Amino acid sequence: MNIARFALAASAAVVFAGATHAETLTIQTSFNAGDFSTKYLTDNWLPKIQERTDGRVEVELTPSGSVVPSRDTPEAVAAGVIDGDFTSVNYFAGLEPAYAIMGDLISGYDTPEQMIGFCRDGGGEEMMQKAADSVTGGEVTVVACGPYSREALVARVPIRTFEDLEGKKIRSPEGLAAAVFQAAGASPVAIPFSEVFGALEKGIVDAADASAYVNNDATGLHDVAPYPLYPGIHSMPSMQFTINTETWKSLSEEDRTALRTWWYDAMYAMTEEVSKKDRELAERDDASDDIEVINWSQEDRDQLREVAREQWEAYAQKSALAQEALQANIDYMTEIGLFKD
Repeated sequence: MNIARFALAASAAVVFAGATHAETLTIQTSFNAGDFSTKYLTDNWLPKIQERTDGRVEVELTPSGSVVPSRDTPEAVAAGVIDGDFTSVNYFAGLEPAYAIMGDLISGYDTPEQMIGFCRDGGGEEMMQKAADSVTGGEVTVVACGPYSREALVARVPIRTFEDLEGKKIRSPEGLAAAVFQAAGASPVAIPFSEVFGALEKGIVDAADASAYVNNDATGLHDVAPYPLYPGIHSMPSMQFTINTETWKSLSEEDRTALRTWWYDAMYAMTEEVSKKDRELAERDDASDDIEVINWSQEDRDQLREVAREQWEAYAQKSALAQEALQANIDYMTEIGLFKD
């Protein structure tokens, strides 16, 4: 009896010890604490990491800027200040031009799923790793990458076709987005995001690069811009999931595989959920007398993509890695039918 009790106690101690030695990874995101994305992942997907690794790995997501500014996460991950990041790649365009190509190929992919496919199966991860290596010297491992939403375009006047862009004043970030709008005949205007509502209300701009449909709805932009373009025609920011290379190598191959699979499963699920919410709101609004939701034809989307491609190619001249990143994207887009051979 005593031997049996001792064996049972020893077994319980082993289980307890295993539970207390789980690897907890602190991952800083570029999401705000109250964002839908943060809550969705925390409630639905963080517990699944422990399930999939039998309790060996946990992830703690911290909000944007909680440890370092979002633009500094590559260096922070490399130094081990944080274990990893889950960040919009656009923040790093100033470090290496390839990040601008990888972060948001303006007017490129039609759906987030297409771009996630590029990352997971079409060489996107490898290109993101090359970009990371160029700024961190191999001290950061790219686990996965991809977007989870396509932004809508809010407009106070109808923009129903590619030709309707001609002469329209569109609030846009500087850089690649502004270059694409200008090449399409619009006049990009650089104003802070905080001034978008007032600029639309006063007619300073005709349309604005703002956010996803659900976010634009929440901030009341459709009250002053009742002709939203949905699904959007322009921006689809990509995220990266990275881990400090030394920490990554300390994990078992089984747990590394589990983390990568977990991230892509979570992103596909979040993409579906955001799309569902966007679609429900767009259908509700389009059925009203106050808002006309505009969905461009595939022909108009293809026309804008061709115009955008010239701007991608001009921007890619900024570095050899940016040219390589663009070619990888174009090869995959051609493979899935977005460009003709």
